[in-house]
Amino acid sequence: MSSRRAITPSERSKLEPFVVATGDASPRDQRDLMERPFFSLAKAKRTTPILYEAGDIRVEVYAVPEHGMATIWDADVLIWAASQIVEAENLGLKTSRFLRFTPYQILTAVGRQTGARDYKLLKGALARLQATVIRTSIRQDEHWRRHQFSWINEWEECARRDGRVEGMEFVLPDWFYRGVIDRSLVLTIDPAYFRLTGGIERWLYRVARKHAGRQPRGWLFEIAHLHAKSGSLVRVSDFALQIRRIAARQPLPGYCLHIERERLRELLRIVPAKLSTAPVDGAVEALGTSHANRNGIPHAALSGLRTREPQLTLWPETVIPGLNLESNLESNCCCRPARPAENTDTTTLLSVSPQTGDWRR
Repeated sequence: MSSRRAITPSERSKLEPFVVATGDASPRDQRDLMERPFFSLAKAKRTTPILYEAGDIRVEVYAVPEHGMATIWDADVLIWAASQIVEAENLGLKTSRFLRFTPYQILTAVGRQTGARDYKLLKGALARLQATVIRTSIRQDEHWRRHQFSWINEWEECARRDGRVEGMEFVLPDWFYRGVIDRSLVLTIDPAYFRLTGGIERWLYRVARKHAGRQPRGWLFEIAHLHAKSGSLVRVSDFALQIRRIAARQPLPGYCLHIERERLRELLRIVPAKLSTAPVDGAVEALGTSHANRNGIPHAALSGLRTREPQLTLWPETVIPGLNLESNLESNCCCRPARPAENTDTTTLLSVSPQTGDWRR
């Protein structure tokens, strides 16, 4: 009898491919990824794990030394995938965890260039997404369970003899895919997000979109708690300094940042910039990185995947949609429960129906 091990078939052989054909999908993000620390905010390779716990929620992120942890710039791949899946379902098309696409589609959709270097950087992002391991208790059922997965189960490129890449495929984990096809777990984001160059800026926008939404009073956070939620390796004092600098520049599309103080606590209030239907494509002014070398903060190395110059808007939808009703009351403070009056507007809450709230797309 042969002692050779049977070859396990690829997961792709068991899935129907979802061939990406749409090019104008509005960018959408997955709520769980917007609120918790799933990605490195540093531009240098990170191998130190992220360990985050709040109530029953636990997030653990591990990296391998060869590739390092997936970064918030690498997460653009997941935003693009979520956007394509939701758009296809809106059109009545069948979707799958197995995506087939061209590198050009994804690079142009997230505002990147399409040169040889950019294709190489895309492959680096896919490698980090596959190598990063996540363990989390988010979306547990009645029996407490912890899910373990990577952002991409497997990926492959189709190249010609001259090395030119003609197509790519990857398989998303079931945890992420289920969080996208459940429309209550998806939010539209501003296309200008892809033009933000700093890791903390990008993370802060996702927090703002998740919590503040279009609530007139916005959302109030204790900065020390924001530091814990970010998973950043910098000291709290350095993190607070970066938040102050970001607030001084106001780079977040659709939101204004205000530093407040309450006794010894430093707070950040995030409020919608305009509660109107005006386009927000021009909301980001000339952006500088919030992690320059002169700051002496360990976020200074060049990004593997980052936007280098402003891009034209690729999507027709440029308005930040409605109210976010499900933000957690404990999400703003690390030393005491949030006061409901701080982070809710009861008049607005009473007037919003499930049919018009932004939690359903």
